[in-house]
Amino acid sequence: MNPIVKNILGLIVGILVGGLVNAGIVNFGSSIFPPPAGVDPNDIESIRSNMHLYEVKHFIVPYLAHVLGSLVAAFVAVKISNNKIISIIAGAFFIIGGGVMIGMVPETPIWFTVIDMVSYIPAAILGYLIGRRK
Repeated sequence: MNPIVKNILGLIVGILVGGLVNAGIVNFGSSIFPPPAGVDPNDIESIRSNMHLYEVKHFIVPYLAHVLGSLVAAFVAVKISNNKIISIIAGAFFIIGGGVMIGMVPETPIWFTVIDMVSYIPAAILGYLIGRRK
């Protein structure tokens, strides 16, 4: 297969699969750590106005979803493309999603924002390292 096609395919499929992993963890995780009473997790305004009710445990699932989404995106991308840069770009794509969420919910504690945002690239690198062909 043409290397350019493999790279594009790897990037797209990696991002899609990583996004599915992210969404699955968030959906499943809310049954383990339900949001605080009265918070509608499907309503950004409800989350924003009730952020003061969130405890550390409520940030575990989003963190895992973000990190594992990035890791899986990079893993899948390198399996398809066998290209380190494409793999890291696929994983790093999740930084955009993290930035959008920070913009939508600026009340998120700074400690979570920092930990979350600095984790995407290392997770993508790990996904690359796990998935690369030797």
